[in-house]
Amino acid sequence: TITKRDRLEVIIYRGGLVMAAASFAIASNLFFAQGKAAYPAITPLFAVFSIGLGVSLYFIHIYLKPLHRALQAFWLIGTVATIAIAISQPEPLALYIYDHPLTLFGTGFTFAALTGIYFKEAFCFNRLETKILTLLVPLLLLGHMTKILPIEMEQALLGAWSIGFSIFAVRKMTQAIDPDIGDKSVFAYLKKQKPLAENN
Repeated sequence: TITKRDRLEVIIYRGGLVMAAASFAIASNLFFAQGKAAYPAITPLFAVFSIGLGVSLYFIHIYLKPLHRALQAFWLIGTVATIAIAISQPEPLALYIYDHPLTLFGTGFTFAALTGIYFKEAFCFNRLETKILTLLVPLLLLGHMTKILPIEMEQALLGAWSIGFSIFAVRKMTQAIDPDIGDKSVFAYLKKQKPLAENN
């Protein structure tokens, strides 16, 4: 039976997505409008983005518990790595990460967690924007890490990411709540199977 708590968790999950998408969109627009002058403002916006993503990952309904825990672990690793960079380096966070692509081996885990949400939404709800984002985000990050993408292409992909993420968040807020909860009998079945697997 679907409860009020289930529906509240979905609302909080979606609220976290909106929080993350809005801060990401603002940061992207600032970058496109002001260039490097926007870097100092991007740091607090990234913090808001990360908090929103963390909230969503806590309340998201995923049948497979190991996958849920893995996405949360990715977020935690990315958050710790990003905080370490922000504390240890005098440059603005975004500038340092941009100039040192290998830092994405740490901070990139945050975006891997976000991509996991995109994949889940694409798989469960067949959303076009999340299908695109599931491929676009790794392409942009890996392209920047390996330095194979021209700056113009990176900026185009960043713009597409910002637009796609915003569309996803807006559509998510207008979607019926119950489908996001899923089939609770599946959760119950998987929960029963865990003790059996441990005893065998």
